[in-house]
Amino acid sequence: MFNVDKIREDFPILKREVHGKPLVYFDNAATSQTPQVVIDAIVDYYSNYNANIHRGVHTLSQEATDKYEEARIKIQHHFNAKQPYEIILTAGTTHAINMVASGFETLLQKGDELIVSALEHHSNIVPWQMLCEKTGAVLKVIPMTGDGVLDMKTYHKLLNKNTKLVFCNHVSNALGTINPIEEIIEAAHKVNAAVLIDGAQATPHIKPDVQALDVDFYVASAHKLCGPTGVGLLYGKQEWLEKLPPYQGGGEMIATVSFEKTTYAGLPHKFEAGTPNICGGIAFGVALDYMNSVGFKQIASYENELLEYATEKLLQIEGLKIFGTSKNKTAVISFNVGAIHPYDIGAILDKLGIAVRTGHHCAQPIMDYFQIPGTVRASFSFYNTKHEIEIFIDALKRAVSMLS
Repeated sequence: MFNVDKIREDFPILKREVHGKPLVYFDNAATSQTPQVVIDAIVDYYSNYNANIHRGVHTLSQEATDKYEEARIKIQHHFNAKQPYEIILTAGTTHAINMVASGFETLLQKGDELIVSALEHHSNIVPWQMLCEKTGAVLKVIPMTGDGVLDMKTYHKLLNKNTKLVFCNHVSNALGTINPIEEIIEAAHKVNAAVLIDGAQATPHIKPDVQALDVDFYVASAHKLCGPTGVGLLYGKQEWLEKLPPYQGGGEMIATVSFEKTTYAGLPHKFEAGTPNICGGIAFGVALDYMNSVGFKQIASYENELLEYATEKLLQIEGLKIFGTSKNKTAVISFNVGAIHPYDIGAILDKLGIAVRTGHHCAQPIMDYFQIPGTVRASFSFYNTKHEIEIFIDALKRAVSMLS
C-alpha cells in the first residue's frame, strides 16, 4: 500500500527547515530529493571500494567494476533495452543529447532536415542548431497550441523524405504536457527518420519501454529519479550506436592504440571515454531499485491526485492563470498571478519555506509564445502531500497580497 508518511521518512532533507519554516519542496522538476538508501550507497562506495573500473586486477577495482556493470543492467531492465551495451552511461541528459548530435555531424549533408518540437528544453534545441550550422541541415519546428500541446497535423506535414532526425521531449519541463511520442515515432519511421526522445521530465513519473516505443534514442538523468547529479543515460538501438562515431577520444574507448592508428572498443565502451562517475552510476541503479519498490503505477496515481488538488486550489485565486492545460500532463503547474513578476512571488515563497522554480525554465520559446517573462512552477513528487499544498496556497495568497 502507498503510504506517503512512511515514504517521507526515507528522505532526510524533508525534515529540515528553511528560514525557520518546515521545508516544502515543490521544485522536483529541476531535481528530485535523495532517499537515505541512495545516500548510503554513495557513502558505501567511497568508504569501502573506491577504485577505478575495468582496468584493475586488484580486488577493489573488480568490486567497483561489478557494481558499476550491475547498475548498467538495472538500467537496461528498467527501460527494457534489448542489450546492456545499448545503455551508455553519461553525465546527464544534456551530455547524452550532445553525444548524438555530435555523431550525426558525419551523417548529415546540406538540405537534410531535422524536426524539433516547440516545447523543448534548451538542451534539446541548442545542440541541434549547432549541428545545422556545421552541416547545412535545416531545423524545422512542430508548433504548439494555446493549451500547451503540439500541433500534430503540422508535424505530419513537416515529415518528408529529407527528414533525417526528429527529437522532442516525452514531457515538457515547463508545462508538464505529456507528448504523443508513440505517434511521433511511428510517423517519423515511415519516412526513415530516426527519433530521439528527451525523457528527463518523464522518467520520474512514467516507466518507458524503449522496445515497445521502438524509439531510436532515449535520454534521461538520474537526479530526476531520486539519484545523484552528474550521471544519466543514453539508450540507443545497437544499429544506431554502431553507426555513430565516438564522441570523445581517450582511455577505455579504444581497442588498440599506436601512433599510426587507433581502433575503437565495442559498445558501450566506445562512448565512455575516461574515468566515469563510478559512484554516480552505482547510485543510479540503487535509485531505480528504490523507485521501483515504491511502484510507478502508484507514483503516477498519487501524483495525479496532488496535481488535481493543487490545480483546483490555485484556480480559486483571483487573477491566477495556469499555462499548460493539456488533459494529459504530469504533476507540474506553471502559473502567473496578474502582472506580478514570478521572481517576486518565488522570493517571498522561499522566505516562507517553500521551494518553487521561477523564470523561463530553460524553455524560452514557450515563454515567448505566451508573451510572458516566465512563470512560477510548482512541481510535485510522490513524497509531497496535500497538507504541503495547503501551506503553499496560504503562502501564495500572502505573497500576492503583499505584491498587489
